[in-house]
Amino acid sequence: MQEIGSGAAVATGQSRRRGRPLAKVQLQPEQRSELQRRTRAATSTQREALRARIILACAEGFKTIEAARRCAVHARTVERWRSRFLRLGLKGLEDRSRPGHKPKFDSVTRLQLIALACEPMESENGVSRRTIEQLRQTAISKGIVDGISWSTVQRILAENELRPHLVRSWMHSPDPLFREKVTEITELYLNPPSEDVVLCVDEKTGMQALERRFDDQPVPGRARRREFEYKRHGTQSLFCAFDVHTGRVVESCDDRRTAQDLVLFMEKVATHFPQGKVHIIWDNLNIHYDGAEARWSEFNRRHDNRFIFHYTPKHASWVNQVELFFSILQRQCLCNASFCSVGKLRDAVLEFIAFWNREKAHPFRWTFTGYPLQSGVEFQKAS
Repeated sequence: MQEIGSGAAVATGQSRRRGRPLAKVQLQPEQRSELQRRTRAATSTQREALRARIILACAEGFKTIEAARRCAVHARTVERWRSRFLRLGLKGLEDRSRPGHKPKFDSVTRLQLIALACEPMESENGVSRRTIEQLRQTAISKGIVDGISWSTVQRILAENELRPHLVRSWMHSPDPLFREKVTEITELYLNPPSEDVVLCVDEKTGMQALERRFDDQPVPGRARRREFEYKRHGTQSLFCAFDVHTGRVVESCDDRRTAQDLVLFMEKVATHFPQGKVHIIWDNLNIHYDGAEARWSEFNRRHDNRFIFHYTPKHASWVNQVELFFSILQRQCLCNASFCSVGKLRDAVLEFIAFWNREKAHPFRWTFTGYPLQSGVEFQKAS
């Protein structure tokens, strides 16, 4: 008995010649188990299963012609896979790599086509986005290629997972003090000064009083159906101050959102929290900054300078926890409702907030700890 190839199989007898016996295939237990698995597995390809059946038939002692009939293949197919298995074991049943024909377009040309697909298109005749055919014609007109088919352009884009026709919104904060501001606000969430109040303030504008013409229709196993027809009755603007440590909300709902409306709302907040320091976290909306009359400096003087204003970085509203409450309000109160008037919309919003304060109010579990090494104090110490 002689060990063949990698030791994955054992052949008995001399090498196959006319008139001499065939090398017998003997399987090790793990090889037999793997081949049987390939014949049964739903994930196996037809080629893998067929080759496994051929080797199993040879291991059972079937001669070449008998194994070929059993597996419904030509005798030479049996000889090929038996020979490769005897030499290489299970690896011999895998397809050999084939180099294929030489690419028609070299890597530089392909990169130029990809770069062209990623370039923004200047509007021409009202067209602002290239189709694959226009991309093909542009590549030819610019001399990148002498000629290329539509399918080749499409294949190059697909191979590189390029979909120039798809757009996904993305926003990056350009604030140079992004880290410092985020860390300052996060520190107020996690480690507030004792006896101070921390409020997240913002406006939810443009809440539409939409009256649906037809009721939604539930469909089992699918998203429910909603008719597109509705009637507009106007909008409302909601001012909210979310107490990050109790989860309670101070609110004001009206038709407008002007600077004077915000001042009136902040007066309500000051009445609700008559003593102690109050930290206000809000974004960079124009009515949040000092205006021509320095409205917030004047507001603070009226209230013994108890209010400390903290501004989120530009384009970083996710830092403001009141946005989490607005998301709950949208999903649980507004999203599926139908309102026959702005009064009904206002009543529903105020009723939901009263319910929240009475039964559901809770602080959110804030996990983002900011950038402690980049905070104002630590940053100054480090520098």
